[in-house]
Amino acid sequence: MIVAGIGSRRGVTAEEVCAALRGAMERHGVKLCDISLMATPAAKGSEAGIIKAALDLGLLLVMVPQRQLEAAGTRAMTHSERVVALMGVPSVAEASALAVAGRRSALIGPRYVLGPVTCAFAREAEKEAQTS
Repeated sequence: MIVAGIGSRRGVTAEEVCAALRGAMERHGVKLCDISLMATPAAKGSEAGIIKAALDLGLLLVMVPQRQLEAAGTRAMTHSERVVALMGVPSVAEASALAVAGRRSALIGPRYVLGPVTCAFAREAEKEAQTS
């Protein structure tokens, strides 16, 4: 399972979210059919652009509670002081993806930034690794 984590500034459009997702897919060699879920912080639950992008792409959107976001944020690859000040995590996209993909998940690479949107992919740990 691959989870696409999305971070954004307020008021992003679905087109901006989809463009960032596609750019991240190209950079990291991920296909849309490989992505199981889209994740974003619960605090962004009213962002119409993120919601519409998930619907347009046929992805279930998971809203990540702040506590889970912070727990997963310790495994982020990138760090933004601005995002830490605003959201309490070093990368919203990376923390969102990691939180939903599971405790033993790993990022496929660092977040991808396109304008006001960030996107990161996390892969669920292999089943064998989860049982050992």
